[in-house]
Amino acid sequence: MTTVGELSNLLLRVAERDAAAFKVVYGATSSKLYGIILRILRRRDVADEVLQEVYVKIWDRASDFNPAIASPITWMATIARNRAIDEVRRKRPESFEDHPEIVDVPADDPSALSILMRGEDGRRLADCLSRLDDGKRQMVVLAYCDGLSRDELAAQYGQPVNTIKTWLRRSLAQLKGCLSS
Repeated sequence: MTTVGELSNLLLRVAERDAAAFKVVYGATSSKLYGIILRILRRRDVADEVLQEVYVKIWDRASDFNPAIASPITWMATIARNRAIDEVRRKRPESFEDHPEIVDVPADDPSALSILMRGEDGRRLADCLSRLDDGKRQMVVLAYCDGLSRDELAAQYGQPVNTIKTWLRRSLAQLKGCLSS
């Protein structure tokens, strides 16, 4: 543990651009400053960025530190606190991390497939799909409605990717022939 006197001396060395002293200052104080920042911001991703900015400011302003006015940790904590408060005041676009509950809300809008299936074209498509083997029908729906890749389908069906490509191509050809008749 670094004492107040040692930390004061280290900051004076940092003011002279001593990188080794800065490394010791960082190691001795980063967890405390991160805690202050995280308590204010409540988001780790933003707190990580702010902590980095705080240490850049400490590096740049170490010559402003006066041990007669404040202890080193008080001086650095003030920089961290002020920077975190500035970040809170700055209007940031909200992200899903701010409101994780919205990810679990089901959509009220019907899917494109269900809208399609309501019309005449949908009934014809459903009739043509019903003529495919069960496995092939399911594969076509998974690929073209649910967006599964050929690799994902190959893993799910336990078949090589080239076999999946062939099955999809033949199934689509069969659907095209059915729909055009």
